Amino acid sequence: MAVDVKVPSVGESVKEGMIHRWHVKDGDYVARDQVLVELETDKATVEVVAETAGAITLSRKQGDTVAVGEVIAKIDTAAAKPAGGVPAAPISQPSSPQVPLPPTSATSLPQSPAVRRIVAETGIDPSKVEGTGRGGRLTKGDVLAQGSAPSAPSAPSAPSAPSAPSAPSAPSAPSAPRATGTGTRTRTERREPMSMMRRRIAERLIQSQSTAAILTTFNEIDMTAVLALRAQYKDSFKEKYGVSLGFMSFFVKAAIEGLKSFPAINGWIEGNEIVYHDFYDIGVAVSSDRGLVVPVVHDADQLSFAESETAIGNYGKRARDGKITIDELTGGTFTVSNGGVFGSLMSTPILNPPQSGILGMHKIQERPVAVNGQIVIRPMMYVALSYDHRIVDGREAVQFLVKVKECVEDPTRILLGV
Repeated sequence: MAVDVKVPSVGESVKEGMIHRWHVKDGDYVARDQVLVELETDKATVEVVAETAGAITLSRKQGDTVAVGEVIAKIDTAAAKPAGGVPAAPISQPSSPQVPLPPTSATSLPQSPAVRRIVAETGIDPSKVEGTGRGGRLTKGDVLAQGSAPSAPSAPSAPSAPSAPSAPSAPSAPSAPRATGTGTRTRTERREPMSMMRRRIAERLIQSQSTAAILTTFNEIDMTAVLALRAQYKDSFKEKYGVSLGFMSFFVKAAIEGLKSFPAINGWIEGNEIVYHDFYDIGVAVSSDRGLVVPVVHDADQLSFAESETAIGNYGKRARDGKITIDELTGGTFTVSNGGVFGSLMSTPILNPPQSGILGMHKIQERPVAVNGQIVIRPMMYVALSYDHRIVDGREAVQFLVKVKECVEDPTRILLGV
């Protein structure tokens, strides 16, 4: 008897996905509940497991675009179990032809292209880094946490490709590198299919710029008070709550105070109507190896600092591990993005449709500033608010940033709601 392996339904709006990686080979004997394949949709990565044991026959290849409900493999339950009964081992991703492989770690687990690149650039020994990814694999965050990795861009991007129209479906495999000779120098180039998530990111960015009147306003914040609070309470905070006290929770709380004062920034346009929200579902932009995702902290105004830090930290880890679910990416009335973790000093964030505002945090840098007539050195951060000018006026945008600035520079305001 043959059992079909079908593409599962992962969300009402998701109609197709791409086979990101097969964990088994054609003809392997698989065990019940063994992970067979990773499917990448435009929102999340989904693992498909075997419903029964047997010999598997693959009908689609890695890189193929498949529809929800489509049969991608069959499992023959009548096949004899091999001697020893050892299930098939996961198949690692093929290495990129242009990225040198780092030394093999002690666990010999496969590494993503981003991890291999950072390891190759920094010379970090991966066997000395504890992996927090699925099955103990290294993630980009694990390597960056060593402290010796160079600053990365605000969001990982797919390898560049010539500006040709996108094909309706992804090619089954990257094309072979093409070498061109210029005297004694040989240059190579390669083509790789865009991931479903990267395609969706591209669509959303174009949608944002073509449907909204986006403007950006800036301010700067003296981070002295927040840094002093963290230095004073970080140890007791982590001991009590089991999570570090970061900067993001301060800015999420400060943004909510600003949204309460200027509700249009927490709303959006639908047709000829403005939809105002009396709740605060804050999207937190998180960078992963496969692209930028924005999980949503629902009812963020009801959470304590510890609950906010826990939720944000969990989302960051789940995003790096490819475990973010569709529900966790759904909704969101406002977004906060922190490019400062990658070293960005200033940027103009792009709206996350249909939202009308996004707050951009940046790197904390000591600068000379004038305080009470004196030149002093203070830890300063530039902040940016991009907003939809169709619904938000410049006056509201500027005053919103001033409110955020006041709350972060004097965190007591957050507690008192003033």
